[in-house]
Amino acid sequence: MLEALKADIQAVFERDPAARNIWEVLTYPGLWAIIFHRIAHLLWEANLRFLARLISQVSRFLTGIEIHPGAKIGKGFFIDHGMGVVIGETTIIGNNVTLYQGVTLGGTGKERGKRHPTIDDDVVIGAEAVLLGPIYVGKEARIGAGSVVLKSVPPRCTVVGVPARIVRREGKKIPPLEHARISDPLEERFRELNQRLTFLEERIKELEKVTRNA
Repeated sequence: MLEALKADIQAVFERDPAARNIWEVLTYPGLWAIIFHRIAHLLWEANLRFLARLISQVSRFLTGIEIHPGAKIGKGFFIDHGMGVVIGETTIIGNNVTLYQGVTLGGTGKERGKRHPTIDDDVVIGAEAVLLGPIYVGKEARIGAGSVVLKSVPPRCTVVGVPARIVRREGKKIPPLEHARISDPLEERFRELNQRLTFLEERIKELEKVTRNA
């Protein structure tokens, strides 16, 4: 556990340019949420379920981040800002994963068993993204802010939208903190249509001039 916490603290310095010293980092609610969770998860695994739940609820009250004590989270986990993050019981998160505020890793119903997402290593999930069900998000995938992901995402892909659609696959790597640069395919389509409309309008004007001069 100590090794994982050390990696979690290091992740803050690596991924947040505002982190200047350890005293500032120790005020981060995302860091405290993962500290509380690692303790609660040990108790959960030891079948001390009430104590585990109690610690997770105290963490939720203090940080605004809700992580079920049954969730399995790897090393180097970073929650930026964090308010409103929800992580369900059967969620599995790999190493060096980054979440932004408002992310939900939830289920889709009352089914038992594996009912929450599995997130592989080095994944970045943008603010307010919602991932539902026992889906798999591959290594180094990027989930755009506000996306709703209902299907598995292949490794090294970028998805955006509602529902989420793949917009990059094995393409140019987007820096982890620059998720705002992820393009929306609908926006790109509207831009193409607007360019086409402008071209047609200019073409009509040219034809009208020819007609008048004939």
